[in-house]
Amino acid sequence: MKAAIIEDIKKFKITDIDKPTPDKEKVIIDILKTGICGSDIHNWDAGEPKGLVMGHEFTGKVVDPGNRFDLKIGDKVTALPISPCGHCEACETGNPQYCSETWLHAVGLSLDNPGGLTQTIAVRPDMVLKLPNNIKDEEGAMVEPTAVGLHAVHLADIKVGDKVLIVGGGIIGLVSAMFAKLEGAEYVAVSETNEARGKKSVKLKVADEWLDAKDPNFIQNIITKTNNGFDVVIDCSGNTKAVESELMSVKAGGTIILVGVSQKPIEFASVLAVMKELTIKGSIAYTKEEFKDCINLISKKRINVMKFVDDIVPLTEVQKAYERLTSGTDDAVKIMVNPNEYE
Repeated sequence: MKAAIIEDIKKFKITDIDKPTPDKEKVIIDILKTGICGSDIHNWDAGEPKGLVMGHEFTGKVVDPGNRFDLKIGDKVTALPISPCGHCEACETGNPQYCSETWLHAVGLSLDNPGGLTQTIAVRPDMVLKLPNNIKDEEGAMVEPTAVGLHAVHLADIKVGDKVLIVGGGIIGLVSAMFAKLEGAEYVAVSETNEARGKKSVKLKVADEWLDAKDPNFIQNIITKTNNGFDVVIDCSGNTKAVESELMSVKAGGTIILVGVSQKPIEFASVLAVMKELTIKGSIAYTKEEFKDCINLISKKRINVMKFVDDIVPLTEVQKAYERLTSGTDDAVKIMVNPNEYE
């Protein structure tokens, strides 16, 4: 079967890989749609690990239910792509994202578990979740990134009337902005260097305002607009300079949530955090309950995730899709792949 694998720095190769075979345990899934994630872009940008089949945001149909007797052939499903051990303290307290084994064999993030940039995958049964019939293929593939945003907002503990800054207008940033509004934030701004994405956040009605991160008066404008800073800042960029500015953008006693991933050291003057008594938290993935909550919210039409889906491309267009998402000028935030279209 066809798959897009990492071949080199910023380069995919479309090749044939072996189709998974039933083992009476794992659930075999034919992929319908796969989303491109920001963390996937990091791997593509680095060109490592070579041979990786990415794609951890997906919807598919069951072709073999493995040991899941509650599933049948044809059921539409998605899955948590993680691989927690299931018996450590983190797992037993409902926080598999803390488990030391969570990413070792993650679907689409490890060489031994190909993800949705191919046609058929095998997923450990306890991570597979059946989707309600009214959820579209694209909505199913949006559950995973939506859960990331929900987790970040839960950690931020946003209060009614809070002013919130979202740094980075990619999909996690826009989803976080959406949930900040639902939590009762009075004012939500998105800062972006990409003007097209910034304006899009307002157009999609998840942000009240776009703030140009390149503006030399950025910090002073924030202080004026918010009367001494934001209550909460959620970083979805992982950019060193952005994190530095966040320390000045948040008010005394405020909270900064770090969602964006940086592969380089981030340096900042700790005196800013100390003098303001800031709360700084990292945010990784989600709990299983948050994942289920997102399925429920989408199914009940409490949130609209389809508005974030910009395009659906065949497998042969994956290279161009990644280039588009990293152009710095395109307004696309979520491009999906149909791996069954490749000619």
